[in-house]
Amino acid sequence: MTEAAVRLSGVTKSFGDHTAVSGLDLEIPRATILGLLGPNGSGKTTTIRMMMAILLPDRGTVELLGGFPDFERRSRVGYLPEERGVYEKMKVLEQLVFLGEIRGMERSVVRVRAMEWLERLGLGEWAGKKVQTLSKGMQQKVQFIGTVLHNPDLLILDEPFSGLDPINQEVLESIVLEQRERGATILFSTHLMEQAERICERVCLISKSRKVLDGDLKEIKRRERSGVVAVEFEGDDAWLSRLGVAQVERVGDAHHLTLGPRIDGGGILAAAVAGGVGLRRFELLEPSLREIFVRHAGDPTEEPALRAAGGAR
Repeated sequence: MTEAAVRLSGVTKSFGDHTAVSGLDLEIPRATILGLLGPNGSGKTTTIRMMMAILLPDRGTVELLGGFPDFERRSRVGYLPEERGVYEKMKVLEQLVFLGEIRGMERSVVRVRAMEWLERLGLGEWAGKKVQTLSKGMQQKVQFIGTVLHNPDLLILDEPFSGLDPINQEVLESIVLEQRERGATILFSTHLMEQAERICERVCLISKSRKVLDGDLKEIKRRERSGVVAVEFEGDDAWLSRLGVAQVERVGDAHHLTLGPRIDGGGILAAAVAGGVGLRRFELLEPSLREIFVRHAGDPTEEPALRAAGGAR
């Protein structure tokens, strides 16, 4: 069995004259959380739809859980699409039982498991209510339960937390991490860099239909260090003016020093000792995921001027 839960090789998809995804190579190792990141309109949702065989690529190949994304392999996936959809006339528990049964679960088993999830997410008293009586946030939690109900091998979550308040975002984030602990692979698509940085182990950054960065998040951040040192110390700060650094910025109790061509981290340490200060903290700062993305592809929150009809997201 292949080690990759998902493998895309040279995948390209166009809608008319607009190329939504261009020459994308991507591997998602099993039992990892990968963030598929980029601005709205960059090609994230189109990529996911090709993984699920909702769309077929114009060129390239897609491998899902070891082979072509056929019905059997797709049934092992929990897919929460960006476009929310519920059966409003159905009762909450009936809808979840229906979703579990079409994925092969026995009715008695799925009823028990669905009620456990409803209770956990504060929806137990709504089990017998029609979905249309729930708020949008509550409906979103019902959809999330339907996504994880059958313990999928792969979870694909497309902008899963949009519209949720911070408390419910934290609850669902904790569940995503639990799913990872039980061995599931998770693809998490978002344009919110701070959220992805909290939970993702790997990232693939996409901009204007093309991959611009891909790999282990910690390794990427080490690679992208921008030469800023944070120091906290006790004593006079006169030694800072003699360092020859490009910039000194006060951030809380720390001074952030932007290294120049004439000094490195070792030089700062030596200057602190020579200056007779008591050094409490010395840290070479890693950039945030947002800073990395801006460096490679511009502002991830900017809306594109043009969006292609029918799925160029």
